[in-house]
Amino acid sequence: RRVPLLALSFVVAGAGLVACAGTPGAGPAGTPRESPLIVGSPLIGKPAPALAGTTLDGAPFDLAAQAGSPVMVNFWASWCGPCREEFPLLEDAAQRHAGAGLVVVGALYKDDPDPARAFVAEQGATWPTVADPEGTIAGAWRVLAPPQTFFVDREGIIRDVQVGQVRDAAELDRLLASIFP
Repeated sequence: RRVPLLALSFVVAGAGLVACAGTPGAGPAGTPRESPLIVGSPLIGKPAPALAGTTLDGAPFDLAAQAGSPVMVNFWASWCGPCREEFPLLEDAAQRHAGAGLVVVGALYKDDPDPARAFVAEQGATWPTVADPEGTIAGAWRVLAPPQTFFVDREGIIRDVQVGQVRDAAELDRLLASIFP
């Protein structure tokens, strides 16, 4: 009876590794490469868990205050290569969809605030990032590994989840369509 549980543990651990490693780049003829594993979330269709705390710049933040706005919540870390690659796409989306009320929120995943602040400054990110030193926020959101992005509609319901790197603006726009009317 212990062998199946052990095997399941390896499958779940592997899913986390695939999510973080992703498959960046392009395939033949410039087409995006497909991820070898598609992982959903039991949170899709349910209210977003709480996300409250102190941002990297010391300000209080509570996701509940964003009620009525579409929200993109991105779990990231400064040591995560795919996070570095997708940040410009997130910034671009934040700017392009600002008129539609899109709110972008970062949540720091297993990282220290000092390198994270340097990363945010280097990337020119304009949205708040909430520190999660105990991992309680990531646990409530069932984060496997960074980057992981949740798309929350105006009613506070999670409509889609991207496990792993968002590779291009078209992919991100498809995901954002789940939270825009």
